[in-house]
Amino acid sequence: MVGATGFVGGRLVPELLSKNARMRLLVRNPVRVPAKIRRSELIEVSEGDLIENRGLDESLMGIHTAYYLVHSMGGKSLFRNMEYAERDIEAARNFVDAANRSGLQRIIYLGALGDAGEDLSEHLKSRAEVASILMSARASVTVLRAAIIIGAGGASFEMLRYLVERLPIMGCPKWIETRIQPIAIQDVLAYLVGCLEHPETAGKILDIGGPEILTYRQMMEDYAAARNLAPRIIFRVPFLTPLLSAYWVDLVTPIPSGVAHPLIEGLKNEVVCRNHEIESLISLEKTPFKEAVRIACAEEADGPGVSGF
Repeated sequence: MVGATGFVGGRLVPELLSKNARMRLLVRNPVRVPAKIRRSELIEVSEGDLIENRGLDESLMGIHTAYYLVHSMGGKSLFRNMEYAERDIEAARNFVDAANRSGLQRIIYLGALGDAGEDLSEHLKSRAEVASILMSARASVTVLRAAIIIGAGGASFEMLRYLVERLPIMGCPKWIETRIQPIAIQDVLAYLVGCLEHPETAGKILDIGGPEILTYRQMMEDYAAARNLAPRIIFRVPFLTPLLSAYWVDLVTPIPSGVAHPLIEGLKNEVVCRNHEIESLISLEKTPFKEAVRIACAEEADGPGVSGF
């Protein structure tokens, strides 16, 4: 698994351990892997770096299936905002080269929803390009495409959380009316595990989402209701561009503008499931949005955003 210490990977490892799956984790810093995980007889930690192209051959030796959960999200400032896309592409190319040399049989990648087109945000274009690079590998690739993931520590969720928790009155750009199909992190994990357990998912691009399609405005309103907060006053401000919105988010939340900008720019694109094939392959009772919010907030004992930043 690559990306084992991230938002999704850090949760997926314990899920796979509960099913007695043997894993090798490729990480830049082994210390970031919790001691309890490192001590498991089912876990092997391999040190390496996708960008530096270091340790990849050793980590993939003898591996049948790899989870690819690497995803950068901007820099700390807007001035370094495009570096993440270049790094993601370079990492994917290095991984594919090593995978081809190793004889890897399967790759499972968590990508992003978003229909191809000239208006697609740079963030979503980057995720789609990584998927394309991975699919060029000799291994059979499963691509899961998700919109906003609702879970403590996820950048998109933390931005939503802080905005609603801190601002009873919000002036927002027109993207608050964009339709989104959010998904609970526990449902994402179930699909990721399900892809391993169901080999018929190999070689497919599968959209995954929760049971509701909501606008960003509705998500903010439903978040407030789930948290028993007073109804938020939300109005549109026509002149608020993604750039200005990113600085605004940087001002009222701990999320750096370099991270907020690609998230906000991506909200101009409708991200809903078009392909529902996953439902015939993996049976899952989807978590409603408000319940996903309650679960995410219950995970954080010390307040909003602790897990993510």
